[in-house]
Amino acid sequence: MSYSNGYIKDMLAKENYLFELNAGIKVLMFPCLNDNYGYLVHHESSGHTACIDTPDADEIIAQCKKMNWQVTHILNTHHHFDHAGGNERVKNFFNATVYGFIHDKERIPEIDVLLEDLEELNLLGSKIKIFHTPGHTLGHIIYHFPEAKVIFVGDTLFSLGCGRVFEGTMNQMWDSLNLFKKLDPETIIFCAHEYTESNAKFACYIDPDNEKLKKMQQKIINLRKQNMPTLPSTIKVELELNPFLGRNFKNIAQNLGIEGASPEAIFARVRAEKDRF
Repeated sequence: MSYSNGYIKDMLAKENYLFELNAGIKVLMFPCLNDNYGYLVHHESSGHTACIDTPDADEIIAQCKKMNWQVTHILNTHHHFDHAGGNERVKNFFNATVYGFIHDKERIPEIDVLLEDLEELNLLGSKIKIFHTPGHTLGHIIYHFPEAKVIFVGDTLFSLGCGRVFEGTMNQMWDSLNLFKKLDPETIIFCAHEYTESNAKFACYIDPDNEKLKKMQQKIINLRKQNMPTLPSTIKVELELNPFLGRNFKNIAQNLGIEGASPEAIFARVRAEKDRF
């Protein structure tokens, strides 16, 4: 996989990658827990570092020590334990400030700054735009760095997949996913979990005649055989191949026997099929 405005600059350790992006931003991606990825976003000029969620406090602290970085901001996508469970330890270790969605203030540990939909922050020498993306949870948000052309999507979007709808409705999740269609196609997507191989298997099941998807599945299988990450992805790749984003809904609906259904109804059926897969 290649990225027009970001690249793997240095392999720090097995499966740990440093991406150098536009606007003086560096992103360190590292695996933690069973299948999570942790992300540290560093701005060289200011020395500030944001942690995107806190899935594993010990691993976050260890990675910061390797890089000689100090976490100044914790940007939570949602309240689930594998995203906010390390807030207290990371906050106290670094004296960091915790950000999260205003309507999740009772569920995000140690929250300091309450964010609203479409709010813009100025952190890390960059503009960061907040999008409320209900569906997986009612209070889920994502963080878009338009100058760096990067977006941290938590559990709303996965490569070739999307988050399970736990608290919101199918229509809410569909509306949330439609937000990605408005972004620059070259935007780099950092997801919270390594689910791509299983997502690709389902995508080929639900869209069996898609040759591009089959080729992508083989690339993914080869990466995982080498214990390599399949992330990040890009908006362009996901809009073309992700079965939840609608490009091939006509064929998918035909395969499912629901020709003529609305996009919302097709999405709901595809998500239900994935839940049972």
